Amino acid sequence: MNDESYIKLSLELAKKGSGKVSPNPLVGSIIVKGDKIVGAGFHERFGGKHAEINAIEACKESLEGATLFSNLEPCSHFGKTPPCVDRIIKEKIKRVVIGTLDPNPLVGGKGIKKLKDAGIEVKVGVLPEACIQLNKFFFKFVNKNLPYVTLKAAQTIDGKIADAGGFSNWISSVPSRNYVHQLRASYDGVLIGSGTVERDDPKLTVRLVEGRNPKRIVLDTNLKLNLHHKIFAGNRDKNLILITSRASVKKHKKLHQLKSKGVKIIFVRKKKNGLLDLKDVLSELAELNITSILVEGGSRVFTSFIKEDLFDEMLLFVSPSILGNGIQIIGNLGIKRLNRAVKLEIKSAEKIGDDCLIELIKN
Repeated sequence: MNDESYIKLSLELAKKGSGKVSPNPLVGSIIVKGDKIVGAGFHERFGGKHAEINAIEACKESLEGATLFSNLEPCSHFGKTPPCVDRIIKEKIKRVVIGTLDPNPLVGGKGIKKLKDAGIEVKVGVLPEACIQLNKFFFKFVNKNLPYVTLKAAQTIDGKIADAGGFSNWISSVPSRNYVHQLRASYDGVLIGSGTVERDDPKLTVRLVEGRNPKRIVLDTNLKLNLHHKIFAGNRDKNLILITSRASVKKHKKLHQLKSKGVKIIFVRKKKNGLLDLKDVLSELAELNITSILVEGGSRVFTSFIKEDLFDEMLLFVSPSILGNGIQIIGNLGIKRLNRAVKLEIKSAEKIGDDCLIELIKN
């Protein structure tokens, strides 16, 4: 096997930490000695040992002269755990192969320098695009101090997310809904507007697959939602965040009722159009170490994120059905000319159940 093969293995290992390590990155590590894998590990949970340490501790023999592979640069600073590079040096590992540099200024390049200063051969930049893609949440969060935002919707071929009466259960197929639950488990938060709460009364939990429940985030500009909705009644894990305007601070009785149900309340600015300032929303969520958000609706929320260019990708589950009259996925963006249209790139398309899942990213 070559260096690329071992980095591919480290990427597959790293994925096992999905939904458990945030706001840390997904990291896998492989140790090879004499063309034989002698140790492997991944970052299993936030606050736990890093991938390199788990790989080293899985070894049953001396690592002197071995090669360590990792999809991300080993850390060189004290955080919740000691520096990984110190242990690598101590074990007399001869060579370290790294997928990509760590964007964290506390780490970036420093771990490599320390390894080289200790006489260890270091190779950087093996399958870097795949390594960055795996940790797209982490890279965005570190570089911009904002969560990665994915807009997710199920729609008919003619772009409707609900019928004229607002009914949307179910546009997508059962396999697509299972896929969405897997997605929820991998994101830190799932966000919807108050209209979706009123219309669909969702739980926003992970039920159809195994995995952790994300933070459930609701935008309720004027604090008007009825507290009998499932999203409030089912807040036993106290993972519900309600974001409202600063003017709502005066609604003492409603705020007290929400807090008694374990709801975390965040106050943000309102824009001139009367809607919440989404930049403010994302900044406040970043302060809570929420690195990724899956936006699940509704139309007004989708429109606002696109209009303000505050999203990173879109996932569209397109059902092979035509509705004609109904609620359009995207509302008025204020665009009057075709050459001003928001341009996206189709990254992938695949059939899931009866639907087609299209992944789109910004150019």
